[in-house]
Amino acid sequence: MRRHPAAAPDLTTAQWRTSSFSGNNGTCLQIAALPDGRIAVRNSNHPEDAVVLFTRTEITAWTNQLKTGELDNPT
Repeated sequence: MRRHPAAAPDLTTAQWRTSSFSGNNGTCLQIAALPDGRIAVRNSNHPEDAVVLFTRTEITAWTNQLKTGELDNPT
């Protein structure tokens, strides 16, 4: 079964948050919870660029992989 992407959300009113773990070097990710339940992630240095959308299940799996180091050497 082929999965069709959901419609692009309107991000003009999204409430973006930056992690308290972000340093002062400007390399931060920002996240926003969307009304449809998805989570948007963007680069704080380039907020006008692409946004990655996750379901809550996907963002939980991704953050768990980051915490355990599973994504440290992706090649």
